[in-house]
Amino acid sequence: MSEPTLRVLYGSQTGTAQDTAQRIARQGRRRQLQVQVLPLDSYNVANLISESLVIIVCSTTGQGDPPDNMKNFWRFIFKKSLPAGSLNRLDCAVLGLGDSSYPKFNFVAKKLHKRLVQLGASTLLPVGLADDQHDLGSDAVIDPWLTSLWVKLFALYPSLAEVIPLREDEALPPTYTFHFQDDVKDEREDRLGIPTEQTAPSQSHPFPSRLVSNRRVTDTSHFQDVRHIEFDITGSNIEFAAGDVVMMFPCNAPENVQQFCQLLRLDPEARFILRATENTAVPARLPQPCTVRHLVERYLDIAAVPRRSFFELLSTFATNELEHEKLVEFSSAVGQEELHSYCNRPKRTALEVLADFPHTTAELKVDYLLDLFPEIQPRSFSIASSLQAHPNRLQILVAVVRYKTKMYKPREGLCSTWLASLNPEQGDVSVPLWVKKGSLRFPKEKDTPVIMVGPGTGVAPFRSALQERIAEGKTANVLFFGCRSESKDFYFRSEWEEMMEAGHLSLFTAFSRDKEEKVYVQQRVRENAELLWDLIANKGACFYIAGNAKQMPASVCDALKEVFQQEGGVSAEEAEQMLTAMERTGRLQSETWS
Repeated sequence: MSEPTLRVLYGSQTGTAQDTAQRIARQGRRRQLQVQVLPLDSYNVANLISESLVIIVCSTTGQGDPPDNMKNFWRFIFKKSLPAGSLNRLDCAVLGLGDSSYPKFNFVAKKLHKRLVQLGASTLLPVGLADDQHDLGSDAVIDPWLTSLWVKLFALYPSLAEVIPLREDEALPPTYTFHFQDDVKDEREDRLGIPTEQTAPSQSHPFPSRLVSNRRVTDTSHFQDVRHIEFDITGSNIEFAAGDVVMMFPCNAPENVQQFCQLLRLDPEARFILRATENTAVPARLPQPCTVRHLVERYLDIAAVPRRSFFELLSTFATNELEHEKLVEFSSAVGQEELHSYCNRPKRTALEVLADFPHTTAELKVDYLLDLFPEIQPRSFSIASSLQAHPNRLQILVAVVRYKTKMYKPREGLCSTWLASLNPEQGDVSVPLWVKKGSLRFPKEKDTPVIMVGPGTGVAPFRSALQERIAEGKTANVLFFGCRSESKDFYFRSEWEEMMEAGHLSLFTAFSRDKEEKVYVQQRVRENAELLWDLIANKGACFYIAGNAKQMPASVCDALKEVFQQEGGVSAEEAEQMLTAMERTGRLQSETWS
């Protein structure tokens, strides 16, 4: 059997599945295999019937949904018209990346694996179910799964086993080469792909919205800085409804960009053209020519906690014995506990790692920058306003992420810190953004009551929903809001009070730190059992939960089951079934984040 071309296809929302796919591809190339890596939606799915060897790496998003860059593939592969044996030439394997704290753990990988078998594909291995919650993270599953994969492939293609692989300390060729230019005329470099035709903005063509206001909405004595931010989207063709989300690419902090350029001895103003070494496309987000500053500020994710692959590649440049030894240890399966202690637990950034390995950093070749650092991923925020209340405006509620670890400097969220730093009072500020459908859907019927549980910034999509619903004359609205203190982080208080006075809202609040005994939203749900039972059982109400995914959503669901048992006189099992039925019919929806 001749050696096949290995296609590694991925569906990735945050970049982790992409990183794993690239790791598999590197292992294949070290074994002298022809390898192609692609996002699933960039692959012509009709070619699948003639493929012989495909590995698919995918994550699960939201409530068991496929990532954005595999949605078209997903729709195609589940077409009922596809004949049962259409993939009988294919040997494949599916690796899922998930988090077992979510109910739909690795749902996409499991469902895809089953579907490929239905279509006649031979699976090389059982579906891999990596779990972020494991002490050693996803690698605890990925490492043995990959070992089994190569054993299986060597058995299937004996000629592969005879090939002497490249040594682990040999660097593979870079994906791109940098061609620096001295004489490039100074053209405007942040060419945002503003579409000339009247289409809605998208990830490849975001709309440069003007920042109108950026206001802190927590008391200055409160530990958490939360911002209410407004953008002007006049002329953008952007439309959105309650429950939708806005997407944007953040920028690295100027001091981090400066430090990076100093460590790598790069001139931030130097201009280059990027060329692909193989049949890879040059990233569309990078202008050609591009400055080093633009690349580092807007594209390379230097402030993220680096993945194991970062240390693998870094180790191939190390000539200093001590540094080389440490980097090899961090790259190995046995060194993962050590790597977690050094990197993941204290949330050490890639930039800080470079500073810790100065000899290796000095050896780094610029051509490898895009192999070493992942691309900055877009961030999403629930839209907190309605176009019916605020035409041509889009508002968000952002908690600025900042916390301490054992590192000297506090850890900061890349996007929230960048947004908080933007000041429209110091001149025009433009933020490229686009909008995408969210997972929450609100009822069209005028008389269907809506019950919303949104503690903290989880209230954002419900402000949008309330503004929209009230403008449409839908006044059966109940909101449960929780925060730490009535005087410090009670977001949009005056707006809720106005809605209540007008008879458009019933509000129940839980301030967890104002009294000795902590009170949370789930307690308020229990206390209002009679009202909730009437709305759900007799008036067909829909129930929504939004906010932090730690314990809150599960606690609220438990409280709701108690309401069913207490007021409806049903058993615990029947209450569970009622909840499941509500979920299935869209009457119970949640949008949570960790």
